[in-house]
Amino acid sequence: MLIDRHQSLLLIVDVQEKLAPAIHEGAAAIANNRRLLAAADHLDVPIVVSEQYVRGLGPTVQDLQPLPPRAQRFEKMHFSCAREPGFLDLLAASGRRQIIVTGMETHVCVLQTVLGLLEAGYAVCLVEDAASSRTPANRAAAIARMREAGAGIVTTEMVLFEWLERAGTDEFRTLLPLIK
Repeated sequence: MLIDRHQSLLLIVDVQEKLAPAIHEGAAAIANNRRLLAAADHLDVPIVVSEQYVRGLGPTVQDLQPLPPRAQRFEKMHFSCAREPGFLDLLAASGRRQIIVTGMETHVCVLQTVLGLLEAGYAVCLVEDAASSRTPANRAAAIARMREAGAGIVTTEMVLFEWLERAGTDEFRTLLPLIK
């Protein structure tokens, strides 16, 4: 399945101030989240940003702020976004069936969210280079489990090129700096 910008929604899971410094290759994951956020905003792909227990983990990292005005923040206490009351209703209201997932930690909140979204019938792609954990082993195990469960495993550039569909357009020229 190709990622279709008219059918997809970007979900950034818990990329938060107090968690991010402990994440393996966290700066690279945050940079890729920033690229995806900018592209989604420009291409009118809906954006949802979850924040786990903000009082304890802080808000979304400054590198992703300010969020685009139409991005929706969703505070949660469950590890899985899908188990938080109102979240699946939010996705259903978007009308989008492909969920592009990034975030932290890959083996906890991201994994549980992806599994819940798959169970709810969504087509899910995990952006591997925009998701990480405190340890590489936990990250790798989570990615393998999500792949086995049916999630597509993609990279930031895969998402960008699939959203763009073709070269030579004004959109392509505008977003090219995110790729270079």
